[in-house]
Amino acid sequence: MDRGGRAGPGAVGSAGSLGLRIGQAACSSAALMFMSVGVEFFSYTAFCFLVTIMGLLVPWSCTLAMIDVYSILVGCPLHVPGVMAIVVVGDWVLSILSLAAASSSAAVIDVLLEFHGSHCAPRLCERYQLSAMMAFLSWLLTAASSLFNLWYIASR
Repeated sequence: MDRGGRAGPGAVGSAGSLGLRIGQAACSSAALMFMSVGVEFFSYTAFCFLVTIMGLLVPWSCTLAMIDVYSILVGCPLHVPGVMAIVVVGDWVLSILSLAAASSSAAVIDVLLEFHGSHCAPRLCERYQLSAMMAFLSWLLTAASSLFNLWYIASR
């Protein structure tokens, strides 16, 4: 929160934060859909990890997006330092886990493609690749959100 009583750019309760949260939820949902619908992801542990982490990130992002909407409509950003610390820690943990899940999935996809498609049908591998790409985008947005909120806490 700056001296004028408004949330900083990207801090919880601002329009920037709402945009980041909507992006996180959309990318995480897309990663889940590409990985889960009509695909046998459970054959690989990295893919199960990706589905689990994206499944955690969707409700986290949606909950914080609802808080952002409420804060914007009421005009009263989040003032509680303890809650901000929880948001920062939650964002950092989910950011690290989503990077790990996206990276491990991308590595498994690379190995599958290295065998010239003998272990992965082309259409299936494309869906795995799209899911990993969306997980990386989700990680990027979550990391940005955590950095904005950490900056907000440090500026107070």
